[in-house]
Amino acid sequence: MPHIVVKMIEGRSSTQKQELSDRLAKTLMSVLGSKDESVSVAIEDVPADKWESEVFVPEIKGRKDTLYKKPGYASVD
Repeated sequence: MPHIVVKMIEGRSSTQKQELSDRLAKTLMSVLGSKDESVSVAIEDVPADKWESEVFVPEIKGRKDTLYKKPGYASVD
C-alpha cells in the first residue's frame, strides 16, 4: 500500500497538484505493480520561510540515508 507525501513550497495551483498526484500514482502502479485502490498521495504546502526548519533539516538532511534523489540546492552531508 504505497503512500506518497509530497512537501513543496506553497504556490502551486490545485490543477498542478492534481496532475502531479495522478502522475505519481500512475508511476507507482507501473513500477511497483500496485493497484489504483492501494495508492494514496498527499501534498503538503510549506511556507518558503519554514522550508529549512520544517523540511530540509529534519526530513532531508536528517534522513539522508533514505534519500534516493538528493537536492542540488544544499549539501545534505
